[in-house]
Amino acid sequence: MMFRFAYPMLLVLVVAVAGWLVFALWRKPATVTHSMTSQMIVMAGGRKTLRDKIPLAFRAGCLILLILASARPQCFNVSREIRSPGVDIMVCLDTSGSMEALDFRVNDEPVSRLTAVKKVVNDFIKKREMDRIGLVAFGEEAFTQSPLTLDKGLLLDLVDGMEIGMAGDRTAIGAAIAVGGKRLKDLKAKARILILLTDGRNNAGDISPEEAAEAVGALGVKIYTIGVGGKGPAPFRVNTVFGPRLIHQEVDLDEETLRKIASIGDGSYFRAADSEALSEIYDVIDRQEKTEIKVKEFFHFRELYPYFLIPALVLLGLEIILKTTVLRVVP
Repeated sequence: MMFRFAYPMLLVLVVAVAGWLVFALWRKPATVTHSMTSQMIVMAGGRKTLRDKIPLAFRAGCLILLILASARPQCFNVSREIRSPGVDIMVCLDTSGSMEALDFRVNDEPVSRLTAVKKVVNDFIKKREMDRIGLVAFGEEAFTQSPLTLDKGLLLDLVDGMEIGMAGDRTAIGAAIAVGGKRLKDLKAKARILILLTDGRNNAGDISPEEAAEAVGALGVKIYTIGVGGKGPAPFRVNTVFGPRLIHQEVDLDEETLRKIASIGDGSYFRAADSEALSEIYDVIDRQEKTEIKVKEFFHFRELYPYFLIPALVLLGLEIILKTTVLRVVP
């Protein structure tokens, strides 16, 4: 709840009246030099005191309150109606064994590819406040971890809970696209987008990536593909009889197929070799698929002038009563 005056310029008059009151209370009355004037004070009933100026203070208070009432004091609040066509986004994340490679860094510390991906996807989800987002985790199998939802807290918790191998160690890219496309089918939205992130080659599942992309693209879904991983062998942590050790292994990233999938889905292919590049890719997608947000504001006002007008009339009445009774002046 907020407060304002609809006509604040009138408040200048309050300062003027207050200044007039101060001047009137402290100025000395005009004097006339005359013999035996001290006797006239007795005839008048004594010297003027501060009590005699109470009606003047009441009149000034009445004027100030009337000015404040005329300035239209108001309490108001604002309600907003947000209208957004919205974008539906399915994010398909690879959780196969190869995502355990330690060739990414977060805060200068080596982390697995999945850990780096989870951080960037979390940031992406937080930016898309008005869009419905769903999650598909895939490895040897592909399953919906979350259907399309506006509950960003739920999505963030699910992303944080993703683990290497939760869907198997191999990579079913075609199945992931099919599952994500099924969730986007027949939905009414400004745009429907599927983001596929993987670091391997399709080596599991009953449907090929190209066939899945053709079917999903025919539904009007745009497909973005992201290939994760650097060039050359990637470091993996393995347990040996001598304790944990790092060994380097080749990870077979099928960029040709990912480019083809993106082309079929009228989207784009990106290669992320480190955390910074991965973050920039999601920023690019965020800019390309902006949601148009329309905000309509409603102002609800409550007039408060009676709280000033009624005390003003009370002060005016008190001034009249005092001047006609206790402080009556004989002309």
